[in-house]
Amino acid sequence: MTALTILLLACAYLLGSISSAILVCRLFKLPDPRTGGSGNPGATNVYRLGGRFPAILVLVFDILKGTLPVWVAYFFDQQALGLGLIAVAACLGHIFPLFFEFKGGKAVATAFGAMLPIGLPLAGLLIVCWVLVVFLTGYSSLGAVVAVSLAPLFTWLIKPDYVLPVTMLAILIVARHRSNILRLVRGQEGKIWDKGKTKE
Repeated sequence: MTALTILLLACAYLLGSISSAILVCRLFKLPDPRTGGSGNPGATNVYRLGGRFPAILVLVFDILKGTLPVWVAYFFDQQALGLGLIAVAACLGHIFPLFFEFKGGKAVATAFGAMLPIGLPLAGLLIVCWVLVVFLTGYSSLGAVVAVSLAPLFTWLIKPDYVLPVTMLAILIVARHRSNILRLVRGQEGKIWDKGKTKE
């Protein structure tokens, strides 16, 4: 691993550590997303706490946290493994943010952002998959798990060279949703439009 790769990894983690959910909630004087709603500092919980506009701001910033470091790394000629590690570093920053007591979110939007440089066809397939699952079931977490689980297959069909980094991201995100998967199996998972202290 080169010094440049290590630097890019560190930058990706630090950028990922900026919790847009917490900052946006402070800006709009909303409850702390770590204690309000589901307790998860992500766009879905901000939507529950403050509505559409704050949630969109969080979603856009969280996507950029994944896109920017991978995009920069791509132009520094990082290979597939390096790109995957940098994408994972950005997601780990979101999950364990240095600046917010290492208590972060699920990193779905950040992982999606990290996949965006692969191309719009992949992004479109992931969005359609998530929307379809959420429309049919109401479960945001199930939509995320299904979409990210299919991401390596979609990538293999579109740009096979990047299956490895996408698979690394998929494993991380599915593992992060293990508690959601258990609640889905037990019928205890909250739906996206639920208010109050619904677990995410």
